[in-house]
Amino acid sequence: MRETPEELTELQALLDASLSRSTTHLRSIINTERTLTAAQLTEVITGMCTLALSTVTANGEPRISGVDGHFLHGKWHFGTARGAAKARHLAARPAASAAHLRGEDLGVFTHGTVEILNPQDGEPAADWSELLAYFKGFYGDDSFDWDNDVVYYRLHPHWTTVYAADTAKLAAKSRS
Repeated sequence: MRETPEELTELQALLDASLSRSTTHLRSIINTERTLTAAQLTEVITGMCTLALSTVTANGEPRISGVDGHFLHGKWHFGTARGAAKARHLAARPAASAAHLRGEDLGVFTHGTVEILNPQDGEPAADWSELLAYFKGFYGDDSFDWDNDVVYYRLHPHWTTVYAADTAKLAAKSRS
C-alpha cells in the first residue's frame, strides 16, 4: 500500500459519493455488503492489474483496449506507446473510463480525466521521478526508451465504484 492517510480519506470519500449517486439498479448489485473500503481496495489491487481502458475517437466512437494498470496513491496509472491510437485519443479528449475485473470476484470501475505524466515536449508531473522509479523497478530499467517510447497517464477519477462478491475472501487472498 502506497497511499497516505489523506489519500485513503480522499479515496473513501470518492467511493462513498460515487455509490450514493449511482442508479438504483447499480446499488442493488453494489452495496455495503458487496464492496470494499478504500483501505481494503488498496490491499487487494497491488502490482500490475490489467485494465480495460475506454477512450473516444475524433468521430465520437468508443474504443476499448487493454493496458497495464497500477493503482498508486489512490489512482490508476497506466502507459502506452507514444504512437498508439489511445495516446492520440487521450491527447485530444482526456476523458477515459477504466475497468479492472477478476472473474466474478472483483470489479473496479472508474470514470475520469487523464493527466499526461511525462509529456514529450513539456514538464513532467511533479512526482514523475518517483513514479518512473516504480515503473523501472517493475518492468526493468532497460525495458523501454522511457523518454521517447512510452507515455504514462494518471486517471483522475470523478466516479469510482467497487464490486466484491466476497469481501472476506478477497481480504484473505490479499494477506496470503
